[in-house]
Amino acid sequence: MACLMFDSYYNLDSLCLYFRFIYVPAPHTAEVIGDSLSKCLFEWNIDRKLSTLTVDNCSTNDALIEYMINKFGVVSFILNGELFHMRCCAHILNLIVKDGMQTIGTSIEKIRESVGYWVATPKREEKFKDTCQQLGMTYEKKLAQDCRTRWNSAYLMLASALPYEEVFKRCAIRFSHYKSLPSEKDWKVAREICEHLKLFFSVIELFSGTKYPTSNHYFPKICEIRLALREWQISCSHTIRNMAGDMIVKFDKYWGLFNGVMAIGAILDPRYKMQLLNYFFPLIYGSDSSKELEKVKKMCEDLIFEYQASDNLVSSECSASTLDGPFVEKQDWEQGYMKYVMENASSNGKSEFVSYLEDGILVNKENNELLKFFDILGWWKQNGVKYPTLQKIARDFLAIPISTVASESAFSTSGRVVTPQRSRLKEDTLEALMCSQNWFRTEMQGSTFNVKFIFFLSFVFLSPYL
Repeated sequence: MACLMFDSYYNLDSLCLYFRFIYVPAPHTAEVIGDSLSKCLFEWNIDRKLSTLTVDNCSTNDALIEYMINKFGVVSFILNGELFHMRCCAHILNLIVKDGMQTIGTSIEKIRESVGYWVATPKREEKFKDTCQQLGMTYEKKLAQDCRTRWNSAYLMLASALPYEEVFKRCAIRFSHYKSLPSEKDWKVAREICEHLKLFFSVIELFSGTKYPTSNHYFPKICEIRLALREWQISCSHTIRNMAGDMIVKFDKYWGLFNGVMAIGAILDPRYKMQLLNYFFPLIYGSDSSKELEKVKKMCEDLIFEYQASDNLVSSECSASTLDGPFVEKQDWEQGYMKYVMENASSNGKSEFVSYLEDGILVNKENNELLKFFDILGWWKQNGVKYPTLQKIARDFLAIPISTVASESAFSTSGRVVTPQRSRLKEDTLEALMCSQNWFRTEMQGSTFNVKFIFFLSFVFLSPYL
């Protein structure tokens, strides 16, 4: 059995509106998955309201993107589908770090063996704790055994072991049966690796967040990782240089060129705008930075033009429909006045985008620092009159899910719904259970729903589990 799950997002509150959990028949090709997905979209009448499709990185999903674009036509998507394919950032980051960890696997083997030895039984862990007390240390942070297939668990294992370096050394003296004491070189390498993986661990926590942070948070982190990898390439440590080399190959494969959704999300943050790109691009692209900046500007201008054209079309249709009406609403002058204000917000003739960029960035005026706690959604709600088209773009793009991990976490509860003793539930019954749980949880969190739909698709395909 395979399951297809997707969430829909809308408006500036970025709330989950739909949760779908359906059966996808075998074989699980792009065509079969695409047809199952299309059926849901047509059923809900949102096939013409798609923005992006966030998927994991595999050949089937790549083919799925192409299949969906061909099925619906490029005119159904923003910028003719140029931004439709959104690769899961958490998955990419995992692939990058895993390649680096394969290079340094043997460098931390002794520490892995030592941690595994002392947490193998409660009695051994009690002896380790007793040794800590002899050295005047408290055993507050317990040793954590890692899983070889998960790099983040390797980081947590190193982070838990490094503070007890002296304890391990004393244990080797006290207990003759402990034979896997790491050497000084092993500890040095582990300390370097842990220090370098800390950045990746903090970023993966952001990408894997279940609260769906807005898309403006991601672009600076991706740039920070790329600059860090460049520094690691010239490290004095041979191990770190090798690790960085493998990571950069994978990084450039997926993020060698700017990602449109993340770049636009950064520009729509009034704390960053184009200034952030002007800062990072020369450091990343060097002499090609001006060319890459022009690509981003061109994409933003095309996006604004497309949104304005869509608004004009809707406006003309509404005007035509009111000509035949029996009377004119008394409040029409207010709508006309607000339209006039929006169209003349830039009295000097500058475009809305240029005016937005020239207004400067938001900073903490007290200490001239970047605002840490900033309500970007609230800011765009307040500045809709001044930047009407940009507000619509912000409403759409800031809600785009950059990672599928938060969606996948919903499946962690499926094991309690479908068990070996209770595995004959029909697919519609299973969907009802999963969806009800999701909706009740959202209601308990105080979410409210709006009937004005702007949809963003997050697609997750899971391996059979029945």
